[in-house]
Amino acid sequence: MKTRNILTGAFLALTAFGCTDLDVNIESQYTEIPNSPIAIEAQMNNAFYGFRNAIGRRFDEGVSCNSDEYTAVSFDGDYLNSRDMANFSLHMIDPTNSKNQLNVFDELQSAITNCNRVLFDLSAGGVSDEELAPVRAVRAFYHFVIMDHWGDTPIIDHLLADDERIDRSPRADVAKWIESELLAVRDQCYENVDASTYGKPTRWMVDALLAKLYLNWNVYTKDVTSSSWDPNATNEKLNDCIAACDRVIASGHFDLSDDYKTKFMYTNGPQIKDFIYAMPYDAETVQGMTFARFRTWRRGQNSNGFYSIEMSNSVGGNMALTPEFVELFCLPGDRRNDVIAGSTGANINLPSFDVYQYDNATGEPTNVRNTYGGENVTFTKAITLKEDLTANPPVVPNADLNCGADLKGWTQGYRSIKFFPDINDYNNFSRNQDNDFPIFRYADIILMKCEAIVRGGTATNGDTPMSLFNQIRTYVHAPLLDHNPSLQEILDERGREFLDEHWRRNDLIRFGKFEEPWGFKDQFNPRARDPQYRLWPLSIDALNNNTNWKQNPGY
Repeated sequence: MKTRNILTGAFLALTAFGCTDLDVNIESQYTEIPNSPIAIEAQMNNAFYGFRNAIGRRFDEGVSCNSDEYTAVSFDGDYLNSRDMANFSLHMIDPTNSKNQLNVFDELQSAITNCNRVLFDLSAGGVSDEELAPVRAVRAFYHFVIMDHWGDTPIIDHLLADDERIDRSPRADVAKWIESELLAVRDQCYENVDASTYGKPTRWMVDALLAKLYLNWNVYTKDVTSSSWDPNATNEKLNDCIAACDRVIASGHFDLSDDYKTKFMYTNGPQIKDFIYAMPYDAETVQGMTFARFRTWRRGQNSNGFYSIEMSNSVGGNMALTPEFVELFCLPGDRRNDVIAGSTGANINLPSFDVYQYDNATGEPTNVRNTYGGENVTFTKAITLKEDLTANPPVVPNADLNCGADLKGWTQGYRSIKFFPDINDYNNFSRNQDNDFPIFRYADIILMKCEAIVRGGTATNGDTPMSLFNQIRTYVHAPLLDHNPSLQEILDERGREFLDEHWRRNDLIRFGKFEEPWGFKDQFNPRARDPQYRLWPLSIDALNNNTNWKQNPGY
């Protein structure tokens, strides 16, 4: 486990809300707190980490399986769970069966409510607006995540009373509100970048969020659910995106000096120069990160284990990389190939991968063959669903995405080991990991600027799309381009660079590729290419709690 040099404090209770009476007596809401720097810092930290649990599991399940990265399989009913994750893979998300993932909406609203409580309490206690700017920044980020996935979003910029009813605002209005909030607080957010501000909203985090907002401006301010929406339409905010990227670059706080695979290991932290904004985790004291549970193969915990140490806690193993996505990892010498347990690089055309144990200390493969039940373990790139024509009636593949509960079924599909776990802590702390999760990275700044220029923005500071693109290729030791990249080349590069970082769905929609065929969605969902699926549905719980809201169209 890691020793943290940041104050996390005890979490405030995150209260759910309905809608509110704006005439409520303000004095009745004020909760007196100690007026000391430590107490103030603890209150603000409570606001900063309201998304921690969701990123580490439920949000990860939904957003990762909703892109071309993963197919969520099951094993003769094991990990089927009413098709909750399979629904995301097939673009047929069910508001009831997938409510565990969709209720991230409610978690984010609770986090926003908590921000408003902190803003109210600390402001009433004499803390200045300038000091509270980071809380407003993270509140804007929570709104951004809701808007990005659900579209119309309630703008909750005040402390709600118990009976206030609030409506969802149009997505375009929310995008403009987020922009105004970020611009208002940017210069008052933390400027220093060190252990004391790690995981907190610095002004560079604000710039990264602005760049992301601007690059997706046509997605957020136009009707992306319409078949006539054009991913290549003119974006009025491209130069604003470039300017935000330039501020991060000019700060000098960030670079690409970290080894690609090492920076996602369980030893990562404030020392990583690529991380602009990250969610810190510690398996013992700051829990919630459980990526390995679902990405490791189903029997990865046996004595001749996948990670060289036996996993005493079972794993799900139901998130298998799609063959289509694996094809991106084809570049010779590319360090990013090493986060895939599968045939990559020069071996990309091989249909299978002989699995050797990975060293728990280094994350690198050993020369010890991984076996199960006396058999060598081999992953297949293709995912072949189980078919039993001897049954009566015959059992044929369906939307359960069943691979079968045997060695053949458990080893369908390659696996990601990008967020490599410390198995000792995984065993001791109920599958929790120590890996911090990056939300914004310097590499993303470089590729966003590259894309903005290719889309028509004005190049600055002597940069060209090729020079920016090759900064990424250089640090991962992949072949350099000798031309300005196309949009398709940029999308492919983003796939390699940001696997498991929750941006792939966002990228596919922006590039107009979200409806492309991958996995099994076209086979089992006749409406898989419906543009209305570019937004997630509200969960049944959200609709029951907010009876004045309407479900997103198409669900």
